Amino acid sequence: MKVVIMAGGMGTRVMSLNTQVPKPMIEICGKPVLLYQIECLKKQGYTDIIVVIGHLGHMIEEFLGDGSKWGVNITYIKEERPLGTAGALYYLKEDIEDDFLLLNGDIIFDVDIERFRNVHKQNSTLATILTHPNNHPYDSGIIVTGDDNRVIRWLTKEEKRGWHKNRVNAGMHMISPELLKVFACPEEKDLDRDILKPLIVEGKLHVYDSPEYIKDMGTPERYYEVVKDVEAGLPARRNLRNKQRAIFLDRDGTINKYVGFIRNIDDFVLVEGVSDAIKRINRSGYLCIVITNQPVIARGELTIDELEEIHNKMETLLGCNGVYVDDIFYCPHHPDRGFEGERIEYKIDCACRKPKPGMILQAAEKYNIDLANSWMIGDSENDVLAGINAGCKVALIGEGQVMGAVSYSDLLTCVNAGLWEEDKWLR
Repeated sequence: MKVVIMAGGMGTRVMSLNTQVPKPMIEICGKPVLLYQIECLKKQGYTDIIVVIGHLGHMIEEFLGDGSKWGVNITYIKEERPLGTAGALYYLKEDIEDDFLLLNGDIIFDVDIERFRNVHKQNSTLATILTHPNNHPYDSGIIVTGDDNRVIRWLTKEEKRGWHKNRVNAGMHMISPELLKVFACPEEKDLDRDILKPLIVEGKLHVYDSPEYIKDMGTPERYYEVVKDVEAGLPARRNLRNKQRAIFLDRDGTINKYVGFIRNIDDFVLVEGVSDAIKRINRSGYLCIVITNQPVIARGELTIDELEEIHNKMETLLGCNGVYVDDIFYCPHHPDRGFEGERIEYKIDCACRKPKPGMILQAAEKYNIDLANSWMIGDSENDVLAGINAGCKVALIGEGQVMGAVSYSDLLTCVNAGLWEEDKWLR
């Protein structure tokens, strides 16, 4: 599979750090961004690379050459005049016959590309964009999808959004060569506005959602964040080829204030300090995954759409504070019958309702998680037992005090004996 890297931009937002080299040649810990990209591609076997160059492009060509120094084959498309973020794709029409990977030239990433490629094939679509949560969704375009991962809306940062899921375009795209037919001549085009967004109406734009490391360094603040992450070795650790560590968080009483079962979105209020705690998780390299029982669905007190809107509110509020959760797993089931308006199809004894570990096990399979080195944190006995049953480390929190972080056997003894408030279990 060919890889196309768009490296022709001027990088106006980051010019306070650099005006001497093109943005993709800005160094992170002594190495240009483009070289990080090429090394990540090379180690996964993607060695046929086309680099689109424009502003100060001769510096990129002089540094990378034909790619032989780096164990890859590099050719170039040279923009004689600025063609936007997509216009130069016109020149690929004669050379590209199969699906290809299209990358923004200003991102540091370490992604399992084969996973991404397989999802694109399964979608049988013209384009699949890689989406992820980030810590600045308020100034990013928000991608809204249906249950089949088909894009149904693309909200710009200028649009009124309401509550929304924190999922943004990460700058990586799988493209069918069929899409190149829209290019009649080499003219300025915007990739998002002119090429990808029109596919939404046709139902031919899908997403692949991933928690892997992808960050642009388009502003000075993000540049320094990326430097810290690279120094800590975070990008490679987050590649889903590698075993992940996760912190699983209960929702009610852990992320939001406990007021019983939430049936009204207005009752959802973040616990004071929870954004600071999640920020530490985001910076640690652990995945942050919500695991929550929601029997209000089975009891007919809330619809799936209403629950997802509550979760959208949670993600929006967290995003406004510069933090995010990587995924949300919820159990809609409840085994007991007799509630007015209950939904019989959810009245089952399932494998996912805590204290059973089903949701945690689903997350582990989806994200290649090492459960023995992961944590389940919550404010109830069911949270703790679910973590123990999944083989996680566990911590019990409540009323602002950590009441756990003890061994499995000691904590299980505590749970079984009902010793929740004994001083010897407080830590």
